Amino acid sequence: MSGMGMFDRFRRKGRVSRPARDAARTGSTTVRASDGEDVRHLERFVTTKQGVEGFVEPRTAVSDVTLLLVAHDGEWTRRRVPSVKWAHDFANRHQVPSYDAAVVGVPQRMRDYNRRKKAGGI
Repeated sequence: MSGMGMFDRFRRKGRVSRPARDAARTGSTTVRASDGEDVRHLERFVTTKQGVEGFVEPRTAVSDVTLLLVAHDGEWTRRRVPSVKWAHDFANRHQVPSYDAAVVGVPQRMRDYNRRKKAGGI
């Protein structure tokens, strides 16, 4: 019987884990920061739709903080934003209720809208 443990062959002996040099090969991504166009898009959405609510989505491994805006009919948009605080402040400035999406989830009307759109009803 050898002295090798079951997972030893998967360990990198003597090497410190570093970011991959070849992002295309490894599937690594770079998160794009929010910009002025993102803000303008969010502002257009809240000023042209009715019954808009905001859902602040936390940073993940592949995405920065995002603000999901959902109108009364379920139409929605999502954009990157600088921070969770910025997202809630944006919503407050535009008199849009805002929620932490990690706590409350997304509204059913958004899922219904997506289903209608997929079926060709929109």
